[in-house]
Order: sequence, then C-alpha cells, then structure tokens
Amino acid sequence: MTTGLTTIRAGFIPLTDAAPLIVARTQGFAEREGIDLQLSQETSWATIRDRLAVGQLDVAHALAPLPIAGNLGLGPLDPSLIVPAALGFGGNTIVMATRHWDALRARGCPDDLDPARTADAVADYIRSRDQSGERRLSLGVVHPHSAHRYKLAYWLASRGILAGRDVDFVVLPPPLMSAALEAGRIDGFCAGEPWGSVATRAGAGVVLTTTAQIWRSSPEKVLAVRTAFADRDADSVLSLVRAIKAASVWCDAAENRDALADTLSAPGHVAQPVDVIRPGLDARVTRPSGDALVVPGFMTFDAGAATFPWASHALWFAAQMARWGEIQLDEASVAAVRATYRPSMYRRALAETGVDLPAANAKVEGSIAAPRPIGSTHGSLTLDPDGFFDGRVFDPDSLADYLGELTEHDGRRPAGDGRGH
Repeated sequence: MTTGLTTIRAGFIPLTDAAPLIVARTQGFAEREGIDLQLSQETSWATIRDRLAVGQLDVAHALAPLPIAGNLGLGPLDPSLIVPAALGFGGNTIVMATRHWDALRARGCPDDLDPARTADAVADYIRSRDQSGERRLSLGVVHPHSAHRYKLAYWLASRGILAGRDVDFVVLPPPLMSAALEAGRIDGFCAGEPWGSVATRAGAGVVLTTTAQIWRSSPEKVLAVRTAFADRDADSVLSLVRAIKAASVWCDAAENRDALADTLSAPGHVAQPVDVIRPGLDARVTRPSGDALVVPGFMTFDAGAATFPWASHALWFAAQMARWGEIQLDEASVAAVRATYRPSMYRRALAETGVDLPAANAKVEGSIAAPRPIGSTHGSLTLDPDGFFDGRVFDPDSLADYLGELTEHDGRRPAGDGRGH
C-alpha cells in the first residue's frame, strides 16, 4: 500500500472498455483522489463475480447486468453489489465465422453492418439450415447475464429466432472467442473489442453488425462495488467514481488516442498489438474487402452521460431477464433492481466538481433520434441518439406493457406481470 492512500482492489477483463479503470491507475487520476488502485487482470466474468462474492476484490469492471443478476440470486454465490457509475457505451461486435459469409451474402446480408437487413439474412440462413437438417448454429456469448447475451437475443428474436430453439448460445471468456471461432467450436460470437478485430485480422470471422447499432448509446460495462465495501468506506467509493469520471474524459479525448492504445496494449492490460486495439478506439470496423467502416457511437467512454448509472438501463435488463423466464418481475425484484444502480452516489461524488449531471435518474430509452439537450444541473448536457434498431421504445414506467409486447411477440408467457413499480 502506498503511504497515505486507501487501497482498492479492482478486477478487470482484458477488453478495450476496461480503459477507464486502467487509465485511472496509469494516469494518476486515482492517486490524486487518494486511492491506491490495485488492478487485477482476470480470466472470465465468472471469476470476476466469484472474487467479488468472496471479498478478494473490492470493485470490478463488470458486465452491466451482472450486479443485477447477483442481487436477484441468479448466480451461484449471489454477490451483493451496487453500481455507482457506468464505464461507457458500446464496443461490442457480432461476428460470424468466415465459412458462413458466402451463404449470408447470398441471402442479402449487407456489407454496411445495417442491423435490420443483417438480421433478415441471418434468420433466413438459420431457417434454411433447419429445413435441410443441418445442425444449429452455436454463438458465443461472454456470460449468461451479459449485455451481449441480452442484446444478441433481442436482435435475433426480432426476426423470430430464439436461443435454445433455433440457435445455441455458448458461454466463453472474451479472449477465447477468436480461437474458438477459428477452431470451429463456435459459428459466431458477440464480444467486446478488441476480440472482434482479432478475429477479423486472423481471417476467422466477419463482423455482421455491432451492439451499438442494435441499441445506440446503450450500456455495456459498469463499476461493480461490493455492498459491504461501500457500506464500510463510502468516501473511498465516491473518490473512485471521481477518478473514473476524470479517466473517462481523458479516454474520450482524440488527442489521447495514441497514448490510450499504447497503455491498453501493455502486458497485464489488454496485451494486444496497438494496430488491433486502435480500430475500436477509432470506431472503425474492418470489412471483408479490407476497407474500414466508421460506426458512429461505436464506443464512448464519457460523452452523453456515458458514465451515469441510468435506472432505466438497469430496468431494461430486468425486463429481458423476465422475458426469458429468469426472474419474476414483481415488486420485490423491481425494488432490488432499482437499489442496484445508484445514481444518488454518482451525484454525491461529482456534486462539487462542476460536472453537468442529469436532472432525472431514468429516461425513456429509444426516444432520442438526434442529439438532444436535457434537463441537467448546469443546463449544458446533451444526450446522443439512443434508438433501438427496430424502432421500439422502453418506458421504465410501463414495464408491464413492454414485457407483454415482447412475450406476445415471442409466443411466451411473461415471467411476472411487470407491475412491481
């Protein structure tokens, strides 16, 4: 422990979107807040969850739905976690093995990553394989309770393709996705950068679309904090939130991109070459032709309130959990979800810093079609588009209606009536 500093043990997975935690350490933002941030690279999201649960980590770079799942008792060790800050938007790609690309192109799969036309082609391909008696496709996801899994399932279900019936989801750690694809163990995957770029560089896969295009300005990773640690040392948690906010601003600045790529490429961080990490930072997705396509909003660390822990994000994930029969969406579960994301702590941490904070804790997701100023503490905060690719909106005050629409579309009965609000 560095003299005079409070030690916080933080776990992370080698992903580009771990940058705010890594930069908080390497650029001194944590130290300036009185924190000795000890980083621990972990092998899988299950390891992150379990080490938090047993107290070997105080905080972690975590999947946005993982703390919710833990607090709802969906994991084996049921860690009690809170989320005082998010770690940005976007950064995931949906990749299909190169061996399937010709068949997808023949069914109209576009080269421009358009999520609607790509979904049409993928659904047609899956149905044609079923009709000809071929095995179901296996798609890799990083954890059962991940933004990747819920967004991939949402995208496929829009075309009537359901996991477990029409395709199989296979859980793998992000760093193993490209190797599994190349070895033929999976047919595709959804994972965060740089692992989509690793797969395309190796010639193993083709990016079909991105989760940033399925749901713009949508959550991916959060700062998960052990509830016991927050209860014991709330001031240190608030200090860490300030450090992460400052680090996120630094990560978003174009003039820092070279330094950020160098930092992430280092051993013990993401440990991949700069030219593999850099495309994600530049929002560039490599196409089969070798050209790169720029995807607006592909990965955002700070802009548009990207570090704010929106209650509506948490409730959207809860609605998906109910959609797929994992939870009953009742008063108790909704209360637990609301208690997991802590916008009040974010506000406390940044109240005296001059940062412009949203006036509300939740919003109607999918309602912003163009950059829009919103009510905020200083009146200068603008949110970026947050639309879903299929035009749906999610009103957190109408959970029952939203869940009913989804489950009717899927031909399923809702898990709970959604009225616990």
